[in-house]
Amino acid sequence: MFSITDIFAKSYRFLAASSAALIIGMATISSAGAADIATSYNNSCAACHDSGALNAIKKGDSAKWQQLIKQKGMPALVKSVKNGMIQMPAGGLCQDCSDDDYRKLIEYMSK
Repeated sequence: MFSITDIFAKSYRFLAASSAALIIGMATISSAGAADIATSYNNSCAACHDSGALNAIKKGDSAKWQQLIKQKGMPALVKSVKNGMIQMPAGGLCQDCSDDDYRKLIEYMSK
C-alpha cells in the first residue's frame, strides 16, 4: 500500500520532470522562432532590404532603422508593411505573416 509520503514523492518527481520538459520545449520553440524569422526575411524581405533596392533601408543599418522606428513607431511601421507603400507591395511579399511576424522582421532587419 502507498503512504502519503510515497504519493508526494512520486508526484514531485513527475512535476519536476514535466517542468524540465516544458522549459526545454520552450527554449526549442524560441530558437525555432528565430530561425523562422530569418527564413521569412530571406523569402520575402531580402530581395530589397539586402541591396537597398527601391530605397529600402538595408538590413543591419541600425542607425536608419532606429531613426525610422523612433520617428513612426512600431505600430505605424507594421501598418505600413501590411498596407504596402509606393515601392513595397502590401505584406512586403509575406502573405502569411502576422502583425507579430512583421514586428519581428523589422526588429531583425534593424540589428
